[in-house]
Amino acid sequence: MPARRTTAVVLLAALGTGLVAWGASGPRDASLPLYAQGVALDATGAVVDVPVGSPAALHDGTRVLDVPGTRADDALAEEQRAWLASGSLPGGADGPYADMVADALLDLHTLLLPDGAAVAAWTDRWRYVWPRDAAFVAVALARTGHGNDALDVLGFLDRVQAPDGSFEARYLPDGSGPPDGRAPQTDGTGWALWAAGEVVDAQPADRRRAVAERLRGLVTRSAAGAVALTADDGLPPASPDYWEVAEDELTLGTVAPLLAGLESAPALLELLGEDGAAAAAREAAGRTRGAVEREFGDDTAYGRYAGGSVPDAASAFVLPPFQPEPLTGALDAWQASAEAMARPAGGLAPGAAWKRDGISWTPQTSLYALVAAENGRPDEARARLDWLDAHRTTLGALPEKVLADGSPAAVAPLAWTAACVVLAVGALDG
Repeated sequence: MPARRTTAVVLLAALGTGLVAWGASGPRDASLPLYAQGVALDATGAVVDVPVGSPAALHDGTRVLDVPGTRADDALAEEQRAWLASGSLPGGADGPYADMVADALLDLHTLLLPDGAAVAAWTDRWRYVWPRDAAFVAVALARTGHGNDALDVLGFLDRVQAPDGSFEARYLPDGSGPPDGRAPQTDGTGWALWAAGEVVDAQPADRRRAVAERLRGLVTRSAAGAVALTADDGLPPASPDYWEVAEDELTLGTVAPLLAGLESAPALLELLGEDGAAAAAREAAGRTRGAVEREFGDDTAYGRYAGGSVPDAASAFVLPPFQPEPLTGALDAWQASAEAMARPAGGLAPGAAWKRDGISWTPQTSLYALVAAENGRPDEARARLDWLDAHRTTLGALPEKVLADGSPAAVAPLAWTAACVVLAVGALDG
């Protein structure tokens, strides 16, 4: 492990992550606590946060608390081991990331409630279902052989989706609606479609039609909604995106996921016998792809806004695995964006315009690991995975944030990060 970690630091510096430029922790660097060292099941099967500094122990190879003198937790532990063994472990049991991937999968399993609600984390302000995060969770589960769980996640999205194909920013885990008055986020429609395509593709060929039928409502509503949103010039109206802030201008973080969904839709709709809808989605995908390349590409280098070149992590969304092939100029723009988004501990911020508080965000860092692995940059992918591995909590969970001094912070685990790590290692393995 120490040798791999050293390699990662050298390579990340070479990639322009700003380790030297930032220097040591300074007065601008934010301080934030770690809210929990991980998540677990207690002896009753209830999900609980494991407090920082807790002496709690887990059953080996599980996220189940080991409570002396009880037998119920033994049974739960066996169930979790059996669940993990029922699928595949990207990278293999002897691979360099075996522990991190196994822990990430177990965390996803623990955060997945019986009705398909894939909550972002267990700490109270994160105990909601974001369609974006849930889409990544579904794909990670499908690609590791947990297809029924993936379908449960998408089934939850199917139940909460509005008739016009739109989604709220997030939902209560019981599916009763949003927890507050946040504006809907248009990217959810695209992410749901993209995830549906990935989940169907992960099935054996003879099962794909049946699985697509289970997702018919989600697919047809999302495709119709995405086509309607891009009907004029290929670009949807402005919407909040993964930054979770109000926007007056269209962001790449909104339109790129919609394009990903539109690219996935035709094959899904054809499986369902919806040839007219498939043709409409294919036309919309071509129109939107051209609009994104025109408005966000060229001199704007796939920055956050059309006509503006501020680098943003959404540049990852115009590359595989989200698009069938890179948009024109997207690979170079994505590669260049990391330097502007670098943070002192070695990870990335959501974008170059994000507040310069010294905090690395693991969702974006793991996203860049995934895109590197999918686009022929295995050394870069491994460097970012090594960094993530080195900044897990004492319980092995992947935190949402890493402070300038390298300390894990905020919630742990974060489902979006765990899913991206699983997918990144799988892409390297493939």
